[in-house]
Amino acid sequence: MPGNVLEDERAHLAASRAALRAMREHAQSLSADAAGDWVSQQVLQGLLDQRVAALADHPDAPLFFGRLDRAADDDLPSMIYVGRRHVHDESSRPLVIDWRAPISRAFYQASPADPMGVRLRRRFGYQGGDLTAYEDEPLDGRALGQSRLLTEEIERPRTGPMRDIVATIQPDQDEIVRADLGVTVCVQGAPGTGKTAVGLHRAAYLLFTHREKLSRSGVTIVGPNRAFLAYISSVLPALGEVKVDQTTVAGVLGDHAHPEDPAAAAVKGDARMAEVVKRALWLHVAKPVEGVLFTKGINRYRVPDHEVREIVASLRGTTRYGPGRTTLAQRLAHAVLVQMERRGESPDDRVQDAVARSKPVKAVLDAVWPKLTPEQVLFRLLSDPEFLARAARSDLSPEEQRLILWRKPYKSHRSAKWTAADAALLDELGDLIERTPSQGHLVVDEAQDLSAMQLRALGRRCRTGSATVLGDLAQGTTPWSARSWKTVLDHLGQPSGEVTELTLGFRVPREVLDFAARLLPSVAPELAPPRSLRPGAGSLSVRREADVAAALPGAVRQALAQEGSIGVIAADADVPALTAALDAAQVPHAVLGPDSTGDDRLLLVPATLAKGLEYDHVIVAEPAAIAEAEERGLARLYVVLTRAVTSLTILHSRDLPEELR
Repeated sequence: MPGNVLEDERAHLAASRAALRAMREHAQSLSADAAGDWVSQQVLQGLLDQRVAALADHPDAPLFFGRLDRAADDDLPSMIYVGRRHVHDESSRPLVIDWRAPISRAFYQASPADPMGVRLRRRFGYQGGDLTAYEDEPLDGRALGQSRLLTEEIERPRTGPMRDIVATIQPDQDEIVRADLGVTVCVQGAPGTGKTAVGLHRAAYLLFTHREKLSRSGVTIVGPNRAFLAYISSVLPALGEVKVDQTTVAGVLGDHAHPEDPAAAAVKGDARMAEVVKRALWLHVAKPVEGVLFTKGINRYRVPDHEVREIVASLRGTTRYGPGRTTLAQRLAHAVLVQMERRGESPDDRVQDAVARSKPVKAVLDAVWPKLTPEQVLFRLLSDPEFLARAARSDLSPEEQRLILWRKPYKSHRSAKWTAADAALLDELGDLIERTPSQGHLVVDEAQDLSAMQLRALGRRCRTGSATVLGDLAQGTTPWSARSWKTVLDHLGQPSGEVTELTLGFRVPREVLDFAARLLPSVAPELAPPRSLRPGAGSLSVRREADVAAALPGAVRQALAQEGSIGVIAADADVPALTAALDAAQVPHAVLGPDSTGDDRLLLVPATLAKGLEYDHVIVAEPAAIAEAEERGLARLYVVLTRAVTSLTILHSRDLPEELR
């Protein structure tokens, strides 16, 4: 009887939750005091705290979502429950197998054509944390229909942060998730294809599979803004991964946000600037005109100027700037020690270090190879036309040089107000001076919007590791937006990365996606139009109104009568007027800002912050204003129109952009 089956499965869920509580209580009972010294105690306690946090139970995130009845003749269990993490009882008998384990792969990949040793796959349906339904898929050669539970889970309305998709991962998504650690994967994903979720789940998979290595080298998620990070913040903890850094490009490079002319920012973001700043740094190394005269008691030791020039020439360009300065001091000191030995002395390393730190050597260092910070070099580059011309050579035209020069230079590098584009140049200089540490794995979302210099900066953080690069060329909205993923991978320092494309959408209704795709010939003609599995008949409403602000409260109330989250998206400049209209109509709402958590059910969203976010119901106010607000406004509009997962309502008083008519 189905009811008996449900009761049995609910009993297994209850036993699994009880076992998870026991595992957590055991972890909490462990003490770090057994470690010998204080440092070891602190390290061990940190690991125990992470273990306790990873074992937290999330009532609205069911422990298991599937079951495999296996027909394979091997030593593995004949029945396994697949879930978000491993759970075992007091006898170490597995009650739930982690979805990332090799045996769980069949849940995502098995098919009638290739059952992978599985006789039957069972999916479970939940309401909140309660198990309410199940669905069996025999893998005996018969064709499988569309899973009702799978469809319901994909289409389930949502409020608050993004959920994991661990129960609904599709075979092509699973291939990306399980790509090996040594492989850099670039995912071109149309709206609604789950590329962001795939990237997050790959991070969780890699941490599970390569725990020891990545616990040392680290995994970092880089998103487009803090509102986006708040939206995805609960995904990895729900999968038991609590030790993953999530940040923005500004968080990596420094939160410099002084306004800048887009044309100047585009020049600064160009890959040619790498050579320009490199020359600017090394132009500070001057030709030695004096030697070193070191005095010790009555003895005088001289390193002639021509020998100093030879030492400097041998070092220049063969080392980073900072270590080169240190090495120059040691080479000069060594030249002095050679003379000491010729006079019968026996100097040791302590003498050499003392000579390297002496005033005569320091005077030559400061004159020939001065100590520099990135800010000092960039300040000189952007404030001194002659110096910029020497550093730029033929890489930048005179007009481009004029664009990036400060009209009114700051008094010093300490008072300079840096821009987001400057931040990438400062990071480039920082790496030329001292090597930037590398991490084990980097997940970069909305990568199509990053400049070449920003990509180089992120690439330095995974030069000895790998990356997952996520984005959509059609959603590029910056002046330097990428037109080719090969170019992105080259700038990232991962030219051998594998590019894969997700074109089948599961979230955005087909009617909405087809409407938005009318913009593709203008914003990304080289891309194939995306497809959606969800027909979504009646999901699109385009309404012409005499006054959009006046019509908005009524449209919002219609959306509020339905289940799910609501996003009202408008050109940034129109947000204050729409806020006033909602306030006047006494419609409670919040305005999404760069640092917002986005937990409110009804949000007014500036178009520039909409990327990567999803809402069950989206109301777009005045598409023409969004399209006209920036250089790549049609791409921004494409982003805005593809945020809806249940319904899209367009309110306009002006003509729609020609591409949409």
